[in-house]
Amino acid sequence: MAYIISVGKSVPKYELDQESTVEFAREVFEGSFKDFDRLLPVFKNGEIEKRQFSQPVEWYKKKHTFEDKNDLYIKMAVKHGIEAVENCLSNKNLLHNDILYEEVDTIFFVSTTGLATPSIDAKLMNALPFKETTKRIPIWGLGCAGGASGLSRAYEYCKAYPDSTVLVISVELCSLTFQHDDRSKSNLIGTSLFADGVACTCVVGNHVDWKAKSKLKFIPKILSTRSTLMRNSEDVMGWDIRNNGLYVIFSRDIPSIIKKWLRPQVNNFLEENEIDINEINHFIAHPGGKKVLDAYKEGLGFSDEHLQISKEVLINHGNMSSVTVMYVLELYLLRAIGKGYEYGLIGALGPGFSSEMLLVQWEDAE
Repeated sequence: MAYIISVGKSVPKYELDQESTVEFAREVFEGSFKDFDRLLPVFKNGEIEKRQFSQPVEWYKKKHTFEDKNDLYIKMAVKHGIEAVENCLSNKNLLHNDILYEEVDTIFFVSTTGLATPSIDAKLMNALPFKETTKRIPIWGLGCAGGASGLSRAYEYCKAYPDSTVLVISVELCSLTFQHDDRSKSNLIGTSLFADGVACTCVVGNHVDWKAKSKLKFIPKILSTRSTLMRNSEDVMGWDIRNNGLYVIFSRDIPSIIKKWLRPQVNNFLEENEIDINEINHFIAHPGGKKVLDAYKEGLGFSDEHLQISKEVLINHGNMSSVTVMYVLELYLLRAIGKGYEYGLIGALGPGFSSEMLLVQWEDAE
């Protein structure tokens, strides 16, 4: 077993409301589509009110080379990664005392929006007082599913090494991948949805005295995980990597795929754990967009209440790819939403096309 005891995030300082991003899109894309004005409602219909970015809007109005964008990705990933780790290890709302750097045994680093070798986790270790023997496990290319996948791999690590304290650091600077010469509808839709965010989650094995660390009365315990790949669906979501960098692939079929494909995967996963979907009290879902949330409701039978926190994160932060599910998770912890022995499902979808799910149950700390 493994327990989620803390989450910390780093929110980029440049915030834009959706009205401002509409004006940005008009300036960049007008003339690219015959029906441009008819497409603009996608910004409003997504029900996102504001998003945060690592750079001021003026930066995105100019063209930048792949090298310049990736150099900035590395710089910003380290800056915000440091802040997210510090906030996770010293979250006064969740922890009695700080988690010490020397207690951390393993770091899973998750990202899909930039490249670095050595990976960003090495740079974070050089900037922060982790012990030199901390294991580093970078994960790249899982997109929106990456945060949930990182939590799954942390659970499996803690299951093998129950004395471990593990950090899952997720960095997504989606805005730095913006392509001026991409006049596709996928890029326009991506511009209406994606944002920047960074988060860090601490997961500990069941031999760690988590009750002494946590302030919460109930803590989510990870019981089981499931990764599922839909065969021959590589064109649903991902990157087209060209000389100028990363070009978004974003299929319009994603909501219908969720409605038809995801329910059997969820049912099979829960059946393996002898749980019915009606026993799931909380759905800690990555909110890919309003249509994705609607597809969750229709395909899985979840209510507005199940998806309220996910919707709130989408409204205030947009889609931050892998990071988003950690923002949702943090609100669950801060608001002490889960009660004793209630079940929850952490879920996200990403390139592959694939799903990542974790079954959790809140355990009484007393």
